[in-house]
Amino acid sequence: MLEKSAAILDCFIPSGGPFRLSELSERTGLPKPTVHRLTGDLVGLGWLERTGPRYRLGAKLFELGSLVPHRLDLREAALPFLQDLFEATRETVHLGVREGMDIVYLERIHGHESLWLPSRIGGSLPLSCTGVGKALLAFSGAELTERVLAGPLPSLTPHSITDPDRLRLTLEKIQVSGLAYEEQEAALGVSCIAAPVFAGGTTVAALSVAVPRERFRPTQLAPAVRTAALGLSRVLRGGG
Repeated sequence: MLEKSAAILDCFIPSGGPFRLSELSERTGLPKPTVHRLTGDLVGLGWLERTGPRYRLGAKLFELGSLVPHRLDLREAALPFLQDLFEATRETVHLGVREGMDIVYLERIHGHESLWLPSRIGGSLPLSCTGVGKALLAFSGAELTERVLAGPLPSLTPHSITDPDRLRLTLEKIQVSGLAYEEQEAALGVSCIAAPVFAGGTTVAALSVAVPRERFRPTQLAPAVRTAALGLSRVLRGGG
């Protein structure tokens, strides 16, 4: 039963749902009566929430995930730098970590202006489709890079990079500049600039600024993003 419940929860990666009972049954390969019984149990535990005929992840999962020690410590250390980055740019800022072949968002700060983004705290997106993901991928070692390049590369918009050779060249440029750029690859009309965060010589996270495409000015945003990433890296290394 535990494995079957986990299979249901895995259906929500990476989109987060919501899904109908029939969709969960199709995705898991489990009979509808079994899915119905297990989703009822998961709703009772607070791990899923039901609105009409659709199910989505419950607040209890976010509460549990936020208590994971490493991620909690990282988020707390990053918050001052994310707040500084937001104050400097007045644009949406993100903090993300790698989980498998995806980026998981630990924090997001956004202003009053409406800017639709697929990112959300606790949610995940493919590494290759986001600025944060590409910043992490570029500095996470050749083994992971080759696994991602072996594809198939996911596509969230018509601008997502689906050609392995193009992605390889993009990652090489990020390794040289220390900055990752994303042009409408995760959401139409949105561009992004990101930088990796290091601790002990290892890439542990990345942070970014997402901006409506019409006012994307990389030369203005890059220094602020780089400064925030370097500051957080210094704190994580114990440099104060």
